[in-house]
Amino acid sequence: MPELPEVEVTRLGIAPHLQGRSISAVKVLDGRLRWPVPKTLSKILPGQKVRGIERRGKYLLIELDTGYVLVHLGMTGTLRVLPSTEPLKLHDRVTLEFGKLSLRLHDPRKFGAVLWHPKTKGPIEKNALLQKLGVEPFSPEFAGELGADILYKTSRKRSIAVKQFLLAGQSVVGVGNIYCSESLFEAGINPAKAAGKLTRPQCSRLAEAVRLILKKAIAAGGSTLKDFVNSDGDPGHFMVQTKVYDRKDQPCKICKTPIKQIVQGQRSTYFCPTCQKR
Repeated sequence: MPELPEVEVTRLGIAPHLQGRSISAVKVLDGRLRWPVPKTLSKILPGQKVRGIERRGKYLLIELDTGYVLVHLGMTGTLRVLPSTEPLKLHDRVTLEFGKLSLRLHDPRKFGAVLWHPKTKGPIEKNALLQKLGVEPFSPEFAGELGADILYKTSRKRSIAVKQFLLAGQSVVGVGNIYCSESLFEAGINPAKAAGKLTRPQCSRLAEAVRLILKKAIAAGGSTLKDFVNSDGDPGHFMVQTKVYDRKDQPCKICKTPIKQIVQGQRSTYFCPTCQKR
């Protein structure tokens, strides 16, 4: 599933091509996504100019003159800018046309989303899909010890494992499954430890680790397990850098202890039992 780094890599790839351009047409090839694609998009969007493209959690927010197009890549979605003459492919679901360029959502499993938030409904931050999201990891609110404060305060009295606590995204967004394992290893915290038992120093190390791992993942173009490619069609390369994820029984890169794999909430977790003692 594309997580924050993959969505940010996508944003960085498409923004230079679309910034300031006007939509010439909208084609909804198959609107049966996670939520139905609004049928009115083909009438509302043509003629509107792209004012900016931002990201909130795993949502891309394409600001137009009168509102925002919210795009979620779901489980297998990719978003690419292609020549409009490029033939459509099976599983292309929605295209935004910009004259000779086409922004295409390709989504084999149809768990993605393309939605519309008119500015008449208030700031995009008030959208129901965004309101409950945690703080952005690269925002000023999570910088330095402020990130540690957030993790410490929101984890109090929580018996849930710290891995699940991070995955929930209600404290800080974007720490997907791969990045949870890597961040917890970087911070030296066992993934099964109860979130409420995290110490203040551990929260400080974890906040720093989250920022570090996500930055590395973005620099590497994200992670590709099966489907993800960036806006140029290239896979991400973070998987070659992982220290624990998908390295079951391989020696820890720090202490040489074999990496262990457990299942938490139906998701695989990888950790070093020596470097991340309970």
